[in-house]
Parts: sequence; C-alpha cells; structure tokens
Amino acid sequence: MNRLMLEAIVKRALEEDLGNGDPTSEAIFTENFVAGGVFLVKSPGVVAGLPVVGEVFRQIDPEVKFVELVKDGTPVSPNTEIATVSGPVKSILAAERTALNFLQRLSGIATKTAGLVKLVAGFPVRITDTRKTTPGLRILEKYAVLQGGGSNHRFNLGDAVLIKDNHIKAGGSIREAVQRARAAIPHTMKIEVEVEDENQAREALEAKADIIMLDNMTPAQMAAIVRLIDGRAIVEASGNIDESNIREVAAAGVDVISCGAITHSVKALDISMDLR
Repeated sequence: MNRLMLEAIVKRALEEDLGNGDPTSEAIFTENFVAGGVFLVKSPGVVAGLPVVGEVFRQIDPEVKFVELVKDGTPVSPNTEIATVSGPVKSILAAERTALNFLQRLSGIATKTAGLVKLVAGFPVRITDTRKTTPGLRILEKYAVLQGGGSNHRFNLGDAVLIKDNHIKAGGSIREAVQRARAAIPHTMKIEVEVEDENQAREALEAKADIIMLDNMTPAQMAAIVRLIDGRAIVEASGNIDESNIREVAAAGVDVISCGAITHSVKALDISMDLR
C-alpha cells in the first residue's frame, strides 16, 4: 500500500469529520482522561484495514497506542477481538468513527471477495476487482480485495488498453481499434478487448488481442468461446456475475472473472469499538 497515498486519504477523511472539532468530548473530558478499548467483530468475515486504522490514530494523536491482535486477511468469527487502543479519551473518540468507517468498509470488501474465491475453489481462475470503486478510495478498496484472496484488475486507465463497446462503436471495428492501440502503446503493455458475442471474439482473436473479455454472456456461450480461443489469449468473464452463478462461470473454463460487486455493492462488516 502506497504510504503517501494512505496518509493523504486519512487526512481528508479526518478533515471531513473533524472540520469543526468535537464539542461533545471537549465539554466532557479534560486532557488527563485516559482509557483503553477494543475493536470487536460482531459477525463472521475477513478483516481488512487495520493498518489504515493505525494511521487514523497516528494522525489524530501519536500518544494513542493502537495494537493489532490479528493481521489483515484473517477470517474471524463473531465476538473476536481484533485490536486494542489506549490513550487520551478525547483523541480516541475523535478518531473512532473515521477508523470504523475504513475498517468496516474494507473488511466488508475482503469478506465478499473471500466468499466468491471460496465458491470457485478447484478451478484455475482468478477473481478480480474492477475500477468500480469509491472515488478517492481505490487504493484501499483494491488492497481489501487482495486481503480477501482476490486479485487486482487495472488501477487506472493508464495500466493497460481495454477496448470496450463505445471504443469499438466510435473507432469503427475491433480490428481497427486494436491496430491503432498496438501502434501507439509501449511493447510492454497488454491490449484487452470486450466482446459481446462469438463473432466479436473471433475478430479480437484475429487482431491478436492479449486478453478477450466476455461481457454478459451465459456460461454456455463462454464455454464455446473458450474452446474457440484455445489458449491463444487470456479469457476474462465479466458482467452480472455473483454468488448464484460464479461457479458455473468458472466451470466454463475462463481464466479470470472480474466482479464490480466486490467493491461497489458490499455490506460493511459489523465491527464496534468499545471503551473499557
């Protein structure tokens, strides 16, 4: 995880939550009030985001001591204590909501990812994320995917060429789009083409695309195209894939399954911070 980016993300989050201070704690506690607390998981899941929580407390007050009891990527059951915190009460409470927002969100992503990875166990396929992430939080959300056992797709538009339907419509054809891209990019960069049917898959294969993405197809359609491609390109499946059909998609023989839902539609993991 990029340290400078992490620091900037946490700084913005704290500015958002503490823009006008914390009059509640300021009114109730003096500087010498200290306490300890615990982060407690209340539902089963996979933990992700503890280093982010540590950064939240560090920026709020270096006097706060935050200790991880488990490592990110650890599956946990309800009532598991995953970290402790101690120090000035005002500082702990000032950081609490921001810390939990990060921890619950990222653990939810890791939990969702781990569930999908488990469903495709036994198949030689990767589960990856997409760029459908919360603006400004992509580096953290993609980190959480890794903690859940998934893999990362592009971090940004500059990572690889991905020719989608609108590129094809505006560019004239798959062949033309691939040729133009190949002539313009470094030799180290891959070209991926999104296709909607077997004819487009043939065209992408003939144009020597490195990766062919099968968009919104049935598992039967995917299996037929996997046989057509026959290892000559990496095959990615995408579009409306979830717990109900992901194993069937994996059985079709694709190499990669990308799933936007693991970042854009997850339920936060139920975690509390309780002072004791």
